[in-house]
Amino acid sequence: MPDDREARFERLFRSQADVVRSYALRRADPEDADDVVAETFLVAWRRFDDMPADPRPWLLGVARHVLANRRRADRRVVSLSARLAQGVAVGSGAHTDGTAAGTELRLAVISALEHLPDKEREAMRLLAWDRLSPADAATMLGCSRATLAVRAHRARRKLAMLLDQEGDRARAAPAPPSRPIRIAKEQ
Repeated sequence: MPDDREARFERLFRSQADVVRSYALRRADPEDADDVVAETFLVAWRRFDDMPADPRPWLLGVARHVLANRRRADRRVVSLSARLAQGVAVGSGAHTDGTAAGTELRLAVISALEHLPDKEREAMRLLAWDRLSPADAATMLGCSRATLAVRAHRARRKLAMLLDQEGDRARAAPAPPSRPIRIAKEQ
């Protein structure tokens, strides 16, 4: 039999989960809304004894913070990809701007990052995204600066290779058909 706290939490969840989900759905897609509900009630479980008598506004405030944290994380991913794309572009002599080509390069960098081994991906994120010094990143990862340097070197090399492969595929893809030009016949 569940203890009293678990039973009270279950009642809270049954009575408020739909309210929190509706709030999240107005601000995010359904998959993200479900994650927001889960994170909100995780916070509620942890802070259950601190919750006010009327939990609805408090829960919606937590959901608002969860959504804000997700938006910040999304912006950091875009920012990281832009910085990494800029670094790759500088190395290759290309440039990125707000054009479609710049956006494509940023998306290619995000995709390429996902193909890196975890340790190399984390090294790149700490150095490029979080802008930690190599010493601080090494401390955070629990490795030496030399190990971090090797991971970063390998990651950059693999990113460049993956981006070159992506560029080769894009160049090899057939161009979309152009619209036929109609020439009026002289009569």
